[in-house]
Amino acid sequence: MTVSGAREGWLNFQALYTTANDKHTCIRTRSTDPMTIYFTSGTTGSPKMTEHNQCSYGLGLTVNGRYWLDLTPSDVFWNSTDTGWAKSAWSSVFAPWIQGSCVFAHYMPRFDPTVFLETLTNYPVTTFCAPPTAYRMLVLCNLANYKFKSLQHCVSAGEPMNPQVFEQWKASTGLDIYEGYGQTETVLICGTFKGMKIKPGSMGKASPAYDVQVIDADGNILPPDQEGDIGIRIAPQKPFSLFSHYTGDPVKTASTQRGDFYLTGDRAIKDKEGYFWFVGRSDDVILSSG
Repeated sequence: MTVSGAREGWLNFQALYTTANDKHTCIRTRSTDPMTIYFTSGTTGSPKMTEHNQCSYGLGLTVNGRYWLDLTPSDVFWNSTDTGWAKSAWSSVFAPWIQGSCVFAHYMPRFDPTVFLETLTNYPVTTFCAPPTAYRMLVLCNLANYKFKSLQHCVSAGEPMNPQVFEQWKASTGLDIYEGYGQTETVLICGTFKGMKIKPGSMGKASPAYDVQVIDADGNILPPDQEGDIGIRIAPQKPFSLFSHYTGDPVKTASTQRGDFYLTGDRAIKDKEGYFWFVGRSDDVILSSG
């Protein structure tokens, strides 16, 4: 959206653009200096402004690119996430940038499974990321009509993957779908990685970025197969790949801590092999069509 004309208290973008100096000088920053703010969505109250520093995404998303997306400089990566979401920063900017991979972009006014399948057929995309909803729509098409000659690695995030969709996609393409779990405040929290046994429907195991546990109402770690809150250990040392705070809301920031853990707001079960199984949300965050 573009706001034209003058408005009190606002800077005029067009005027600034016209007079901008074409000589750019980089500024030295500390790893803890603010870099970006992403908004979360909620069903109650205003969206939370989630601040990340120069390090949390800038270095933290190495985990996503190297281990979950398995990207290399020879890969062409297509992330289908809308650009308004932090997931786009994860997978269309920082992770491939860190790994030196090519980013494939395809503008579409709305999701069209036929266009998706034709694109995977006609372009040398090696790594593909889409939410489970997209995979559900793709497997409803006649996948036998398409040959993905370059595609090697498929990942998904945003909601739990239906095991039936997983099996249909693999039967038609020969490729597994590697699930991942994270949020605006973090980098990848859990995931399935190359070489790991895949349990369809599971979020996988804790990523190398965090010590992830399922905890009770008092912050104690629960034994396997018991439902509780997903927590990331932040004591004695907070992980550098975790957000700084909710801008202007210290009370909300403080509410995310329970004992030695940061609360993601999700509930899950951790089985005896260390795999996490999503149960549901415990706060006001909603899922959206994006």
